[in-house]
Amino acid sequence: MSSPASVSSLNFAAADDSEELARAELYGLLSRLWLAPPDAELLQQFQVAVTQAPESGALLEAPWQALVGSLRATSLAAAAAEYEALFLGVGKPEVFAYGSYYLTGFLNEKPLAALRSDLAALGLARDPQAMETEDHIAYGFEVMRYLIAGDDVAVCNLERQRLFFRRHLQPWAESLCDAVVAQPRAVVTRALADFTRAFLQVETQGFDLLET
Repeated sequence: MSSPASVSSLNFAAADDSEELARAELYGLLSRLWLAPPDAELLQQFQVAVTQAPESGALLEAPWQALVGSLRATSLAAAAAEYEALFLGVGKPEVFAYGSYYLTGFLNEKPLAALRSDLAALGLARDPQAMETEDHIAYGFEVMRYLIAGDDVAVCNLERQRLFFRRHLQPWAESLCDAVVAQPRAVVTRALADFTRAFLQVETQGFDLLET
């Protein structure tokens, strides 16, 4: 994603609300884990990661502990092999991580065009060097991270978060999690899917409260 902010180098707003920064960090972590298998540095970070959920809420505690445990138990080679088997298989992958697929049954369909239109309205665009299209789950999570923690208050605010989440993540992201959990080879990715689902449910409840 490019202009006005790159997802790899966001300028974070000065914020006193630690819960909001925790939300942003979680979206960033989830984006990283869905985009590619963990590298050696990330696996090492999880060797010392706390098992207490990084955001308050009992719903997140157990799946966070399971995710930490799975990343501690795996190896670099095993994690890479699992990711490749699920998402990068020869021919049709076992699991697609794109919104268009879950919303229409096909890739690069109308949901992607609608997403690109909304991203343009936010002043965001895909990095030309990126391998994945904008409806990849990792991209959506990075957009949420930016909308929470970016320093452009005209764009990075709660209402923009709510609209983007409702339109471009809530309708399909849990279906992706279900697809991963159904795969016998999923170990680390199963824990990732379980935590992602729980986090999305917490986010959904939070946005629901805004509308009551």
